[in-house]
Order: sequence, then structure tokens, then C-alpha cells
Amino acid sequence: MKSLDFEAPALDMQQFEKDAHGRGFLWVSGIDEAGRGPLAGPVVAAAVVFPRGAEPPPARDSKALSAHQRECLMALIFGRAAAVGIGCVEASVIDSVNILRATFQAMELAVLNLHPAPDLLLIDGPYRLPLPTPQLGIPGGDRRSVSIAAASIVAKVHRDRVMDRYHDLYPAYGFDRNRGYPTAMHREALRRFGPCPIHRRTFAGVKSTCPLAEG
Repeated sequence: MKSLDFEAPALDMQQFEKDAHGRGFLWVSGIDEAGRGPLAGPVVAAAVVFPRGAEPPPARDSKALSAHQRECLMALIFGRAAAVGIGCVEASVIDSVNILRATFQAMELAVLNLHPAPDLLLIDGPYRLPLPTPQLGIPGGDRRSVSIAAASIVAKVHRDRVMDRYHDLYPAYGFDRNRGYPTAMHREALRRFGPCPIHRRTFAGVKSTCPLAEG
């Protein structure tokens, strides 16, 4: 296996978890999402709990990592986590409820898929989920909390794998390369072929290239 080959974060990425454990919380979950910006595919959220006292992997914001680094860390996260939950909300639901609500739905599903259930949620961003569990929203949390950073990696890798499978079904859009983001190639494919079943028809990038997409 190749080296992860990146510098350790300057901040103590475990400080939020240490503080929570010091206040008596046992199962502290970090939560993050991937896929709010693309024109196609699901929004995916992940929730990760590391055991108290265990040494978590050197997770950091998934956007600062290469695909290879994310895959390596994904394996370490699943090997060291006490629990990992994933929530996935498809494009049709995103179109029905809007991307922010769909993101919250994905986060809720990720939390509900955790076993054991968490007793504290650390959420990336200034957000609060409609769940009874105590929670703390942390802006820039994927750069400040190891469990949120781990969740960002899990969500990103899981979504990339989903988009790779969609590429096999709809190869004209290059989902194995652009993952549904509005690249020039993707926009050209939309102009030529129109939207496929996983496109988010309420997104401006789809409507602007395909004026009749909502119909």
C-alpha cells in the first residue's frame, strides 16, 4: 500500500472528541456530507464514531486528499471506528424537497444507521438535525474534528463509487470522471442527450442547458 503522504493538520483534530468524552459522552459521532453541488446523482452523508481512548486514523477534510488517499483512509476508518453509518438521498427526492432538506435527510439516515447509537452529534456546518440526540454544529468541522473529517471521507468515497456504477448505466455523461459536477464535458453531454434519470432537474445547471428538463 502506498504512503498517505500528506502533512498532519496543525490543529488538534481530536479536541472536540476529547472535550465531549471529558463531559461524559461515550459515543461521539461526526457527521458530514458529499454531493450537494453536482447536477446529478445522490447526496450522501456519513456518520462515524471512534471508540473513546482509541487512536483514530489521520483523517482530514476529504477535499484536501487525493482519491488514493481517501481510499486508504476509508479502510483505516472502517478498521478503527466503533460504528459507521451512511445515508443516501437520490436526485428525485432532491428535486422534491430541495438540496438542503435532502442533505439533512441523508444525515438523519446516517445517524439512524449507527450501531451503537451515538449520544452526541458533531455536525459539519452551523446545522441542527431534528433528532433528540444532543448535537453541536461546527463550521469548518471537517478541518477541526477527526470524526467529522472521517465522515467526509466515507461520504465522498461512497458517493464516488455510486457514481461509478451510474457511469456504467449512463456512460455518455462521464460520471466516472466528473461525478456529476457541471464540467464543460458534462454540460455538452446535457446539450446533446438531455438529462438522464439521475439528473437533478430543478438545478439551474440542468435547466439552463435543457430548458424543458423540468417537464
